[in-house]
Amino acid sequence: MSEQLTIGELAERTGVATSALRYWEELGLIPEPERVSGQRRYPPSAVELVAAILLLREVGLTLREVKTFLAVRSEPGDAWRELYRRKLDELDERIARAQVARTAIAHGMACPHENAFECSSFTGAVKARLAGASLEEAHRH
Repeated sequence: MSEQLTIGELAERTGVATSALRYWEELGLIPEPERVSGQRRYPPSAVELVAAILLLREVGLTLREVKTFLAVRSEPGDAWRELYRRKLDELDERIARAQVARTAIAHGMACPHENAFECSSFTGAVKARLAGASLEEAHRH
């Protein structure tokens, strides 16, 4: 029998709190481990699985998306690619919004008015947002 890890050891090796590991187990992200005298015992491969979950979270996948990815990763076909395509579209949208927000903030920093409400660009953008314009559309005013 290979080395088995307690939940504390798995937490220590991965930097993930034991409460998060239990939650991920509850969600089905990590398989329910064997129990020895009532204590969870994880196989050494659990370290790599937890690291993969952390990586997927860092690139922006939700826990639900991580679960889907883990479920389809070994299936034949391109289901995981579709998940990645959707995530890329979402990230592109977030990046575009962040770029518009950055431009608006940079404009505010360069604005000669002490009070933003005295700036015609700012008040025009506020009016455009009230009229239903997106941030990008409003900023063009």
